[in-house]
Amino acid sequence: MALLDRFPGHIFSSRGWGLLAAGVASLLAAQLLGRRDLLALALLLLILPLLSLAGTRVLKPRFRVYREFDPSPVVTSATTTVRLAVARTGPGSGQALMEEQLPARFGHSPVFRFPARSAAGGTSRYEYQLRSAKRGQFLIGPVTAEFSDPFGLSVHRHAIDGGDVLTVTPAAVDLPVTGLAGARGHDGVTATRIRANPSDDDAMTREYRHGDPMRRVHWAATARHGSLMVRQEESVTTPEATIILDQRFHAYAQGAGYVSGGSRADGHDLVSSDTFEWAVTAAMSISAHLAERNYALRCLDAAGGPAFLHSPSAPEPAADEYSGAGGLLSIAESLAAIELSGSRHAAPDAESGAFDDRLMDKLAAHRLRGPILAVLGRLTTAEARALAPAAGFGANAFALLATDRPAEAAAVLEILRRGGWRAVAVSPATPLPAAWSTFDEAGSPSPGVRPEQVRR
Repeated sequence: MALLDRFPGHIFSSRGWGLLAAGVASLLAAQLLGRRDLLALALLLLILPLLSLAGTRVLKPRFRVYREFDPSPVVTSATTTVRLAVARTGPGSGQALMEEQLPARFGHSPVFRFPARSAAGGTSRYEYQLRSAKRGQFLIGPVTAEFSDPFGLSVHRHAIDGGDVLTVTPAAVDLPVTGLAGARGHDGVTATRIRANPSDDDAMTREYRHGDPMRRVHWAATARHGSLMVRQEESVTTPEATIILDQRFHAYAQGAGYVSGGSRADGHDLVSSDTFEWAVTAAMSISAHLAERNYALRCLDAAGGPAFLHSPSAPEPAADEYSGAGGLLSIAESLAAIELSGSRHAAPDAESGAFDDRLMDKLAAHRLRGPILAVLGRLTTAEARALAPAAGFGANAFALLATDRPAEAAAVLEILRRGGWRAVAVSPATPLPAAWSTFDEAGSPSPGVRPEQVRR
């Protein structure tokens, strides 16, 4: 039996290999002794396992698999529960040993028997949990099942479904409240005054209604009409913010760059680096911070295109405007598998299109409607000069430069600040809330944040 265990177990069982060995021995004995009865026995012993093998390959049992993730998508380092429902859809009976195939980062693959003891209505249900410390998209499954023939001679394992993709989004970091938004109402919106004529006497008015604030009372109209009149020329608008996410390979990678450990749905690692992972977390955190304050968000890349055009996890790759809880969820999913773009071998100055007229035109189309926030990698002085005028298109302009050597970014920061940006350079070790709080000052660390916290 120990010798038979050395033979491949995915083709024949130990019993099947034993019959084949007995058949070969009988065949040799028939040749040596000239016995036809031994020859017939040898043929029987050889043919029976081969027929069993053909039966398990051709007559495959059919199953239906339903897989659900709760929650889906899930943020990094959080736990999601995977629920499996497996039901037989074709003829057949008996038990099968099944295994859920998982990427190596999730550890051992769960193994279970079908049917389950608590199977109801012919459907067996199973449950297990997963957690990933890295963002990305991961193929969970397929479920593979090991089947045997009625005589237990051959064994065959095959996939009974195609698997499903689990999306792991970057977790947002809570950011401190700053003066970024300027004056806004208590409900998170801004009041925009629209007037047809410059004179207050010509303002549109209506009768006072219970609950109208007294600050909107138009006293001149009140005197003319003899009853309280209020202005109605003020309209409430949703504040807007533009987020520029730099994704260029040479802006983040030193030398040839390296892979940080995330994954695409096809199993390949994301092209990333520690500095880009910091930038992705910053983009997610800033988006969540602003969305909670009712901002409509516009996400662009360094060339002015949709920020998530090349992200395999983006629900709407060509979209660049997002609002509400649904918009924030779409941004989170888009950031799940975003990676560095551009050639790894081309020189940094060979990448054209960054911070050119296309980006300026996009910003000019929404001029002064809200802040501009740029999450950038390493910039050259020429790129900083090209980006500097963009600050004039926003009510405020903020730039976070993620680089391995923040101390070397002094010249770039100075160019951006002269152009009107509040800019700070950070390393992957910099706490994001500390970097964010510096925007309360004109580009220098606030009193509560030491310079070494931002530039270490």
